[in-house]
Amino acid sequence: MSRIRATYWDPAGTRYGLPTFWWQGAPAGYATRRQLRARGLRPGGQPIAAQILWRGVGGTRAAYLYRLDLARPKRTASPAQLAAVRAALRARRTCPTCGEVRPYYIPRSFGECLDCRDDRNPAH
Repeated sequence: MSRIRATYWDPAGTRYGLPTFWWQGAPAGYATRRQLRARGLRPGGQPIAAQILWRGVGGTRAAYLYRLDLARPKRTASPAQLAAVRAALRARRTCPTCGEVRPYYIPRSFGECLDCRDDRNPAH
């Protein structure tokens, strides 16, 4: 075991307070939030079970692990929630000046679509 890996090896959690493993050294049965999401799961309110530490840009980096046996299935959005999200995203693409729905989000710094902004400011 290398010196760097030995620094981050604490499966009992005595040094770091949580069971700690090195990069790609966690045993089976643990997963990060991203790995849970890829499996269609979520932490489901469980506390952080372990961590992975490694040396990265700016110092020591950490990834928190959750137990797979306590993970719950991801919740699915209801049709009303999906409709509300679609309406909110459509509102972000609707120009308040001309009322057209654009294929891009209206820049908040301009407050109107790019065509309306160019019509008001011919210098741009």
